[in-house]
Amino acid sequence: MTQQQYLQMLIAQGEHRQQDFKYKVQNAIKLAKSVSAFANSEGGRLLIGVRDDGHISGVRSEEEIYMMHAAAYKYCLPESDISFSTFHVEGRNVVIATIPPAAQKPIFAIDEKNNKHAYIRIKDENIIASPIHLEMWKQEQQPRSMMEYTEKTKHLLALIDEKPNLTLNKIVRLSKINRYTVISTLARLIRYNVLEYKYVGEQFTFTIK
Repeated sequence: MTQQQYLQMLIAQGEHRQQDFKYKVQNAIKLAKSVSAFANSEGGRLLIGVRDDGHISGVRSEEEIYMMHAAAYKYCLPESDISFSTFHVEGRNVVIATIPPAAQKPIFAIDEKNNKHAYIRIKDENIIASPIHLEMWKQEQQPRSMMEYTEKTKHLLALIDEKPNLTLNKIVRLSKINRYTVISTLARLIRYNVLEYKYVGEQFTFTIK
């Protein structure tokens, strides 16, 4: 398979959970959001020099790689792994930046005001991670243990079973359980494949599997 065939194969896939197109790189801070989202999910790649419609516009590879390095190393905390491949097709350069899933999550992106946010990838969007995700990643760094089905856990499961697709705030309000306890319990239930979450209308909702 030639470079052109390989690149066209990737472009034909369109943008999805593990692939994003960038016409050009202008802002390393904005790029850091994509790096964070891919690193905190299943990894992914940025095709730089490709428009949203799949048209190859091309870039100056040295400048794009410099900006991506800044996004991954200067504006991500901790630094994210990243690798680059440059393809010369139709007289133009396309840079593919590949971001593997982070071994230890989360990877935060630092914004213009020096605030940090962790992102995840949902379909073809970079979404700010919820408190549940942050707690899941925290729990993943701890030794795995048996889950205790406390009265609060049973109460939460009964509530979600009766009223599926509730948001975190509604679960806290209806259950009348401490917010941190709800977050910790939901995170553990998701990790143990008892619950699942969906992203609907710019909100995360929870339901029993």
